[in-house]
This record gives sequence, structure tokens and C-alpha cells, in this order.
Amino acid sequence: MRIDAKQRVRKLFRLRTILLMVMLSVLLLPLGSLYFFRFYENVLVQKTEVELITQSAVFSSLYREFIGHNNPQDNGVYTPVEPQLDLSKQKILPRRPQARLVLSSFEDTDLSPAQIAGERMQNILLSTQKVTLAGMRILDNQGLVVAGRSEIGMSLADIPEVQQALKGEYAAVLRERISDEPPPSIASLSRGTGIRVFTAFPIIDQGQVYGVVYLSRTPQNILKHLYSIKEKVILLSLVLLGLTGLIVLFISSRLSRPIRELIEQTQKVTSGESETVEVLKQPGTYELSKLSNSFAKMSQTLHERSQYIQQFASHVSHEFKTPLTSMQGSLELLQEHGDDMPKEQHQRFINNLQDDTERLKRLVNRLLEQARADSLQGSAESTNLLDCMKAIESRYADENIQFNYSGLELDKQVSIGKSSLQSVISNLVDNSLQHGATEIDIDSSISATDKNRIAISFHDNGKGISEANRNRIFTPFFTTKRETGGTGLGLGIIESILKASNGTIENHEVATSDQSTEISNNNSGAKFVINIGLVH
Repeated sequence: MRIDAKQRVRKLFRLRTILLMVMLSVLLLPLGSLYFFRFYENVLVQKTEVELITQSAVFSSLYREFIGHNNPQDNGVYTPVEPQLDLSKQKILPRRPQARLVLSSFEDTDLSPAQIAGERMQNILLSTQKVTLAGMRILDNQGLVVAGRSEIGMSLADIPEVQQALKGEYAAVLRERISDEPPPSIASLSRGTGIRVFTAFPIIDQGQVYGVVYLSRTPQNILKHLYSIKEKVILLSLVLLGLTGLIVLFISSRLSRPIRELIEQTQKVTSGESETVEVLKQPGTYELSKLSNSFAKMSQTLHERSQYIQQFASHVSHEFKTPLTSMQGSLELLQEHGDDMPKEQHQRFINNLQDDTERLKRLVNRLLEQARADSLQGSAESTNLLDCMKAIESRYADENIQFNYSGLELDKQVSIGKSSLQSVISNLVDNSLQHGATEIDIDSSISATDKNRIAISFHDNGKGISEANRNRIFTPFFTTKRETGGTGLGLGIIESILKASNGTIENHEVATSDQSTEISNNNSGAKFVINIGLVH
């Protein structure tokens, strides 16, 4: 089973990104609650202002009616008054100044129209106040109180909002409120627990100001209001609990579940229930995806290494068993019948022992080479390909072998150590010599799919590889030249050396005569292609 580390296309977030999002969510929950608290408190203030505007409009209409200046169709235009207060932006003013005592026409025996209208509205205001709990005063066009629970005949003309209303403009302000009750513990978070809304509504008829409706009221306490809508508050609390639960599930699905799944897989591998760790289908985060792929690759590598060791041990025991059995048989015959055995026969057994000993020696040496090749680690070494080939030519100068070169890519630096590359090429040349080759055509070309790799082909004119044996040549100890000293480990050693340098070797079928592009136009023999990285 091959591990594909890029099998998932969906983008995965890094662990620190997910933790940041979770922490921000946890942070935003109380901040959102605080914002909701402030927002709802502002709604209560605006709601109070709207109620005062509504009451003021009614009292204004009554006052105009009582003074004989009520003309609702004076211009035919609707003039709604919008609330102005914003608790988050509005400045809270000090308590309202006390009314100023002045000498006025209230001491005269003849009452003015404003005083008459005030007297007529007095009971209406008092009755309304019992229901609305609002402070109510009607002022004339000079700012004198003509109706209200107290301060009748006194002047409020010096108060800023009254001054603005006497100019014909609606005004609303927030002022400090002193309560007889101790402030609640949550008062530090709320600006609405110690304020009072004041509105000054001008009484206008045909563009002339006849007075002011001056009302005030404390907004509803948010805690009391929340209690009155406790069902909605409970629902909101449940929603917040649900969001918290979703966050927990999110963390569990993204972090805990993949980790548990990975632990379960490793435990199965440890207990022998499974051979390898599989890549997580839903790793959750980028780091867990990388960890899962690393575990899967590691377990697959260990599994392949374990299988390789088992197979290799089986092959080694078989290869050693044959000569050892032969040697044991020869020694037993020599021990039992050596004295009366003919000299030629005695010498033949001695020769057999020497041949088997040499075979075991070759096997041991090749096994040591294989072990060194298997234990090679990747390095940053590099080698000039052309210089390496010249060294190989010098090594085989006394052999009956000719090297033919083709292509312009031999003078390249390849990413493999000098000794490793020489060992690879030497094993290929030895294989060619064992199969009767006298020429080796060497060609090279840059890979068409990766400009950072080079393909080097070795094509000899030897007996070649039969189609029946072509799929077995990389099997350890497989050889057709055992009688001439072949051990079947040469290609395995080459494969291990190249693997350590991220290289590969492949056996290619030889082209027919009309397709061949080799120098000597060989139509037989073996052809191997090495693929290795380039160093620029």
C-alpha cells in the first residue's frame, strides 16, 4: 500500500488558527453580552423618550385648545418628532437646577389665558402622573410654570432645554438622578441606573410659541425589565449555552477525535491487529494531517522493512543452506572413506569444499555490501558524471569491454556521492561482463517532466534478459549465473544505493532494429536506466 500525502484537496487550517478562532469566540461571548446590555439599555431610554413625546403632543394639543389657538390644519403638513437621545453618545448633565422665584402676573387679580389654561389642565396632569409616574409641568411662553404638582408661578426659563423649546425647537437631555434606593451591584456597568430623561416640547400654533410641555421620567431599570421578560432572557441563555456547546464540539471534532483515532490505530498496530497506520480521512487541522501522513509513512516503511528482512532472511538461509549441505556431505564422506578413497575422487571432494567455501565467501562479501547499501543515508554530496565514467573506464581497462557515449548531458553534476555512483556503475558493468557483453552504450538526457533530474541508460550487447526472468531480476539472490560466481545481489545493491540518494533504476526492453537509437544499434542485450537528481 502506497501512502499519498496529498490525497485531500480541502484546505486545512493550522492548529494555532483554530485555537485563535476559539479564543476569540470565547472572548466575544461576554463582549457580545455587554454590548447587548448597553444596546438594550439605550432602547429603554429611547422608549421612555418616545412615551414622553407622545404625552407631550397630547398636552400640547389640550393647552392650545384651552387658550383658543388650536388649529390642527394650519399648514396641512405632518411634523413628527423623532427621539434624539443616545445613551452611548449623550452627555449626562447634572441634576436639573431649581426653579427661580420671580415677580409675575400671578399676583394680579385678573388671570391670563395661560394661567386659566394651566388651572384647567392641573387635574389632568395630576391624574396622568399617577399612572405614568412622570414629572409634568406646563410652562407659558415666558418659561413660567402654569401647571404641575409644584413650582407653579416659578420660572424654569434658565434651563437649557427649556430655552431651546421656547425658540420653537424640541429638546431632550439626560440628567443625573439621585435615588433613595442603594444602587445595584451591576450599576458600574450601566449608565441608565442613575439618570432621568427630560423633554421640552414647544407648544406652537401658526408658527408662534405659546408655551412648553416640560416632562421628565426615569427609564425603566434594565434588571427589572429583564425580569419582566425572563422567558426571552432564558431563551437567550440557552442560545449562548448552545453556542458554547458548538464550540466544544468544534474543538472535539477538529482536535480530540483525530487524535483518538490515531491513537486507536497505533494501538492496533502494536497489538498486531493491523499492519500499518492509515491516513486519517478527516484530520481536522493542517498539523494533524501532516502528523497522520508521517505516522502512515513511518508505519508503511517499517512494515516494508519488516517484510524485506523476513524475505531476505529466508533467501539468505536458503543460499547458505545449499553450500553448507554440500560441504557437510563432502566432509562426512572424507571422514568415513577418506583413507580408502581413490586419489582423484578425494581431490574432487576437496575441490568441491573449496568451491563452496569461495561461494560462501562471495555471499558474505555481497551481504556486507547489501547491508551497507541498505543503511546508507541521504547526503549533500555530488559527483561529476563524466569524471566518474572515466574512473570506471580505468578500472575495467584490462577487461574486454568497450564504452560508447552518446548525448551532451554527461558532463553534469549529479546528487550522489562519488563512491556510491561508482559502486552502482561497477555492478552494472559486472552484470554485463557475466552475460558476455563486450560493449556498453551509455546515453543521458534531461527528464522531460522534471528539468532537475537526468536519465542515464546503460545498454550492453550481451545475452540480455529473457522475458520470463525480466520480472524477477530485482529479487534478492535471483541469478542465472550462479555457476560462474553470480550471487543475485548486484541489482539489489544498486537499488538500495540509489534509493538513499532519491534515485531509481529500471529495466527497459530493448528496441527493435528500426526503432533503436543506440550508437552500435544493438538489438539485443540488457538495458537499464538510472534516474538521479541534478545539482545546478
